[in-house]
Amino acid sequence: MLTPNLSTPGTLLWQITNQSLNVAINSSNANKSTPLSTKTLITSYFLAVSASCSVALGLNSLVPRLKRLSPGTKTVLSRLVPFAAVASAGALNVFLMRGEEIRKGIDVFPSLNETQKAALAKDGKTVESLGKSKKAATIAVAETALSRVLNATPIMVLPPLILVRLQKTEWLRRRPRMLLPVNLGLILTTSVFALPLALAAFPTRQIVRAGALEREIVEAVGEAGVVEFNRGI
Repeated sequence: MLTPNLSTPGTLLWQITNQSLNVAINSSNANKSTPLSTKTLITSYFLAVSASCSVALGLNSLVPRLKRLSPGTKTVLSRLVPFAAVASAGALNVFLMRGEEIRKGIDVFPSLNETQKAALAKDGKTVESLGKSKKAATIAVAETALSRVLNATPIMVLPPLILVRLQKTEWLRRRPRMLLPVNLGLILTTSVFALPLALAAFPTRQIVRAGALEREIVEAVGEAGVVEFNRGI
């Protein structure tokens, strides 16, 4: 997907592959308190694939037509097209697949310390849900969608921009066969160092003040109480 001057069939293939992976990840790591129907899964998949392919092909067609931009600027923009397609479709994919959570709400639990959790475990009990919250679901889905953009940013922005600079050097001009290894090396390096930081931007187990949620939750733990919920990945 980050290969310079990728053909139209190649663009379509990799966008479809990426969104197929996104659907699998979103389905596996969603908040399971609100089940996802097969119909929603299939609909979300086709809408996300359509969105990513449309953005990628549309921008690939639009950028060369921007006559007021310099060739260098066009090159930079063309290299960022995959990021625009993946980020927009990835965020859309999350909202499509987890929209049912926003409509019905997700389970919210009291936030317990380790001592309280150990006491419950000793008695063979589990933490009971305080009820379902649509506001908590909105926070969870929105943060997950934003995390998709953050996850894609290091890998799909830094390597293409660095590669554009490197392609202007005499060393790489004399060694065109090194373009692919250099590109893969940049992607690998970015993945190792930058991706973990992006993944850690939002905790999987989110803790919020009860006052930010529905009245039923506030009545259960008090205005100043703290609750938690599973954001998903």
